[in-house]
Amino acid sequence: MEIPKFLLGDNTDHPDDIYIIHTEYPHFIINLLNDDIEWFDELRGDETEIAVEIARLIEESSEFYDREMERYVED
Repeated sequence: MEIPKFLLGDNTDHPDDIYIIHTEYPHFIINLLNDDIEWFDELRGDETEIAVEIARLIEESSEFYDREMERYVED
């Protein structure tokens, strides 16, 4: 099975929260309501490189969400 890089998630216990799940290294879930991030992998390496990578992944997460919402509205 091929798993997408990002998945959209929700939970009825937290009806206002929307989650983006990143399925590749570094694995994480970001809550779009408050931008909290839960990391499942330990981030190692140069702090500057890690910061740049995190910023890129957060941007990709946002772009994924925007694209999904555009597609949802189109349907």
